[in-house]
Amino acid sequence: MQGDTVRILQVTDMHLSAFPGGKLLGLDTDYSLQAVLDLIREERGAADLVLATGDLADAGVAGAYRRAADYLTQVARDQVWLPGNHDNVEVMREIGGLERTSGEVRVGNWQILLLNSQVPGEVDGRLGEAELARLEEALANGAAENLHSLVCLHHHPISIGCDWLDQQMVEDADAFFAVIDKFPNVRAILWGHVHQEVHKARGSVELLCAPSTCIQFLPNQVDFALDNKPPGYRWLDLHADGSFETGVSRAETGVFPVDREAGGYL
Repeated sequence: MQGDTVRILQVTDMHLSAFPGGKLLGLDTDYSLQAVLDLIREERGAADLVLATGDLADAGVAGAYRRAADYLTQVARDQVWLPGNHDNVEVMREIGGLERTSGEVRVGNWQILLLNSQVPGEVDGRLGEAELARLEEALANGAAENLHSLVCLHHHPISIGCDWLDQQMVEDADAFFAVIDKFPNVRAILWGHVHQEVHKARGSVELLCAPSTCIQFLPNQVDFALDNKPPGYRWLDLHADGSFETGVSRAETGVFPVDREAGGYL
């Protein structure tokens, strides 16, 4: 930490293949991730924590998680993972260990909760009763200890204006927000999945998403479409009083060829 400030990075939707050099729609996802990590080192130095918010692996294989762990040590002292729809939860836990996949981390005056919105075998997201109960209990504990809360999941809990992606959002988002609304200590909600930057607000809670470290989806589309923006990441500086700054940065100088005629990849 720098004084009372906790420096956080969000990297998401890395889609690493079983072996280095694997491609997603023509893009080498190891190469694009390394370009983002190079940018992080240039701009931010070493962070306290990196949040990998799902789809670390494109097919849930062990080799992808081993490389993810190695790569992310380049930019932060600690890292935590949550599963996306492409991940294998069991393999993630085996490779990542309890510290990286436990679902909660506390740093400074902050509680960071990582929820599992994966529905095995499906693209869309759902939290379910058990995960919502865990969320409520954890937030209550955090409030009792005067902690500020950052809640993270893979799927988006709000409509983002892309019809094809909004069919995949968290199915029980209303129940999710019913829990969130009970706790004024929640400062922000963070997610991945949609491969584009999002920054909105719902009352006093900031709603945030980072671009993918590989391919980008074009915003405000009815059907699948790729954007020509480069990969990137989100940074957050969390302060002891519950305020924070955040921004998105992209690897503007890189060359990231993708198959823009593709009609999807799921």
